[in-house]
Amino acid sequence: MDVKLTTLSENTAGRVGLLAEWGLSVLVEVDGYKVLLDTGLGISTFYNAAVMGIDLSQIDKIVLSHGHRDHTGGLRHVLQAARRNIDIIAHPDIWTSKYSRTFGKQEQYAGIPHAREALEDLGACFKLTQEPVWLTDNIVTTGEIPLQTEYEKIDAELYVKEDGQLVPDPLKDDLALVIKSPQGLVVVLGCGHRGIINTLHRARELTGVDHIRMVIGGTHLIQASRERLDLTIAELREMSVERLGVSHCTGLPAASVLFQEFGDSFFFNNAGRVVTI
Repeated sequence: MDVKLTTLSENTAGRVGLLAEWGLSVLVEVDGYKVLLDTGLGISTFYNAAVMGIDLSQIDKIVLSHGHRDHTGGLRHVLQAARRNIDIIAHPDIWTSKYSRTFGKQEQYAGIPHAREALEDLGACFKLTQEPVWLTDNIVTTGEIPLQTEYEKIDAELYVKEDGQLVPDPLKDDLALVIKSPQGLVVVLGCGHRGIINTLHRARELTGVDHIRMVIGGTHLIQASRERLDLTIAELREMSVERLGVSHCTGLPAASVLFQEFGDSFFFNNAGRVVTI
């Protein structure tokens, strides 16, 4: 089995000529089947794909890890590049009215920045479900991720607006993509809002595979306490995760600690990075 992961959008760019933009988009290719997890914040996914010689019209499916704008804002550009109808797999709550008060700022809209009808006019076919979706025999979405650990909490600065009032967002729409490879599981995270460890438990339960070959993507440890970070590291060691490639909402302080702990097993996954298994 050939597995290829190409990061098209991330906060930082790893090669000359690529755009860096807050958010994430990863092209997942497994034996020729192509799934785009997330579309970044704006133009970067479309632009970087063109620079890297990647034809977005060849994508088989789009999966949205959740409904925040930094993972969905590039949808319009991607759909225009696809030039055809394409299924978009996601949780129904991607369309809730999402807001944030990150870093103590005033409330700001954080949800999908496009009207659903406009995206459907461009070819989007939304397939919304809380359940896991098997895209192939070896690629599955986690669906809704149960909260199992005591220490992984939803960010208190993220909200949804209901009846004109802001209430905490449970981020039930947060999901990941899981690949069953002969070497073990490859788990591709969007943001990991419901916890990287909760996500890995879910991946194991869904697939019946315990060994984790690689975890890549956003881990939402950007504001994690040192206690939470230490507990996360201990669990990753307990799970014997072979490689860890972090992006986006991990944050540089947490990424630095993870590098110190995991050494050569760690890498910083930025735009332009290509990983093959």
